[in-house]
Amino acid sequence: MLPDAFLPNASLPNAFADDLPPALRQLLARNAPADPQPMSRRRFLKLTSLGGLALGAFPLIAGAQDTAGAAAALKPTQQPAAFLHIAPDGVVTVAINRLEFGQGVQTALPMILAEELDADWSKVQTRFGDSSPAYADPAVGIHLTGGSNSIHNSFMQYRELGARARAMLLAAAAEHWQVNVISLSTENGAVVRADGLRLGYGELADAAMAQPVPEQVRLKDAKDFRLIGQPTRRLDAQAKSSGQQAFGLDVRLPGQLTALIAHPPVFGARLAALDDTAARAVRGVKAVLRVPVAHGGEGVAVVAEGYWPAQVGREALKLQWDTAAVEKVDSTRQLAHYRELANRPGPRHFDADMAPLKTAPKRIEAEFVFPYLAHAPMEPLNCTVRIGAEGAELWLGTQLPGVDGQAAARVLGLKPEQVKVHVQMAGGGFGRRAVPSSDYVVEACEVARAARAAGLAAPVQLVWSREDDIRGGYYRPMHLHRARIGFDDAGRVLAWDHVLVGQSIAAGTPFEGGMIKNGVDATAVEGMLAPYPFPMRLTVHHPKLNVPVLWWRSVGSTHTAFVMETLVDEIARSTQQDPVAYRMALFGDQHPRHRAALQLAVDRSGYGQRTLPAGHAWGVAVHESFRSVVAYVVEASIEQGQPVLHRVTAGVHCNLAVNPLGVEAQVEGAAIMGLSMCLPGAAITFKDGEVEQRNFDAFAIPRIGDTPAFDVHIVPSAEPPTGMGEPGLPPLAPAFANALARLTGKPIRTLPFERA
Repeated sequence: MLPDAFLPNASLPNAFADDLPPALRQLLARNAPADPQPMSRRRFLKLTSLGGLALGAFPLIAGAQDTAGAAAALKPTQQPAAFLHIAPDGVVTVAINRLEFGQGVQTALPMILAEELDADWSKVQTRFGDSSPAYADPAVGIHLTGGSNSIHNSFMQYRELGARARAMLLAAAAEHWQVNVISLSTENGAVVRADGLRLGYGELADAAMAQPVPEQVRLKDAKDFRLIGQPTRRLDAQAKSSGQQAFGLDVRLPGQLTALIAHPPVFGARLAALDDTAARAVRGVKAVLRVPVAHGGEGVAVVAEGYWPAQVGREALKLQWDTAAVEKVDSTRQLAHYRELANRPGPRHFDADMAPLKTAPKRIEAEFVFPYLAHAPMEPLNCTVRIGAEGAELWLGTQLPGVDGQAAARVLGLKPEQVKVHVQMAGGGFGRRAVPSSDYVVEACEVARAARAAGLAAPVQLVWSREDDIRGGYYRPMHLHRARIGFDDAGRVLAWDHVLVGQSIAAGTPFEGGMIKNGVDATAVEGMLAPYPFPMRLTVHHPKLNVPVLWWRSVGSTHTAFVMETLVDEIARSTQQDPVAYRMALFGDQHPRHRAALQLAVDRSGYGQRTLPAGHAWGVAVHESFRSVVAYVVEASIEQGQPVLHRVTAGVHCNLAVNPLGVEAQVEGAAIMGLSMCLPGAAITFKDGEVEQRNFDAFAIPRIGDTPAFDVHIVPSAEPPTGMGEPGLPPLAPAFANALARLTGKPIRTLPFERA
């Protein structure tokens, strides 16, 4: 997922743009393409004359805009034709402008549109958008799934799309019946006349297509919602639970070949010698190709008639690597280097006066260590490429289809408009499918281009094995935190001197200019300090190492929330204060959403009211990320020397919950991923430049037996929705650690937890 800082540009409404650092607003505004010219009614009618209320014509529209029209005319992201198709039988197909990879937008976005359309929900289905301008994030201006922005940024967009289509249907019905449109209403997929006569949307679709697209529409009052806010089962649930759902890995084109790449063991290394005789002799292997790979390295692609011969062929390669010119990271040496850096002066993010630290009656000194983490989605990375006479097509699950399409065009020597990106369902990603370098997409295109040059004019699907994925780079950065805190007997913090050491995610990417300010990467420090009124001095170091790093679900909050919430708890324990009461006092009246989320979790968990079994303890944490607040009250114990998480009660403040079932699922999934940070063995480590872990036998993930019972509760709100893909992750680990600290009397300073 992308960071909090990766939000809308300066050309957007102030409600969005004000969330951004000024430098990032300027960067995005400078780099954003000019708005496509508005489309005339004549052009709209010509391109949508496909039968039914047209959907799917937008790739044509985007390339052939009529320059006539007022400046206030609709943008591509506002045109119903790109997002909605109503078939003669009344089936409504809604295009989603995001990647669906488990977060539920394939249901929530259609719910929003169908609400304003007054559609029959039982007849709603979906399809994915592509890299056409219509499907760009309407707030950020690029094709993006990340930063928990999907519902937040497209809530009004999809409401207005539905309302515009509804207005066109009403206008068509008014013409048909020769009545005033004011006398008509809509319900459940039909226009209803005052005398009760009905016309289904399918019957009106062709005529509605010929109506002008209204610029201004009246939206429903929230009290009239019949879909939004209702717990709704996901549209993809049946296909996924029955094994029928197709993912990017399932793409099969005529004549398609499969490619696997032997990557260098150290990032950026190159081949010294290659003997591919045995690989070429494997039945089904069609070619062995030397290709450039990410980070300046070189690899060997084995192209074959299926995954198995490609795998066998790759294992048969005899390779010698030249690693002399690349840095060989070692985790032990790296930690020692980070500790040395923590003693040096550096850039400051906060710079409060530290003089009171010397005379504070109470002090805490703490060091925290967080390792590299792999994204490890259940569907490994893959990309299918077909090169044709006039362009190329890509099939993949991507969070950045526009960026990936442009990268493919560069590699293939094509114009961006000659590359078509078919967005596929993805089996997870957690940020790994949003890579500014488009690493695996570029590799797939390099292989397809080399295969074509070798006489293989066939589609090629590049597949990363699980081992490739775990060892293939782009990790959550390793971090070290040091804190010196002075406080009084009442728990009032007098001075908090903090140092953070970790690689920058933004460095070397197109986002560097906006995300790095005064030497500090905004993704590294998000989640520090707020909402607590502490005088803090925060010094930041960003060392450069030969390990590629990337956003990981909830980004900086994966480590900052743990530091803040465990230290706040420790101050409460040191001053004999209840951790909930202490936090509530710190929130005061300035953070009502934090108070509401925490109070809801406390009330529903029975905290302070229910007696726990012997050997069990409560743990509490609350954190805001991506505009949403999640509070956890957990129940944990230590059994046979191992920490056990029994129950998690969540209080969630995400403003209006479009689909409460979706919010609940996201909180539970994010919490389990947060639990993965705690499990012994959940770390990526390096020795002599090589990743030591290869698969799930060495990189721990939670199993069913590790999963606690969940109770998720949402604070009622009618305010526009905020993000929910990531906020459920950060507070889980500190809440768990705080419970264990109450049992043992020892604070936990490292993730994952150390083995007993």
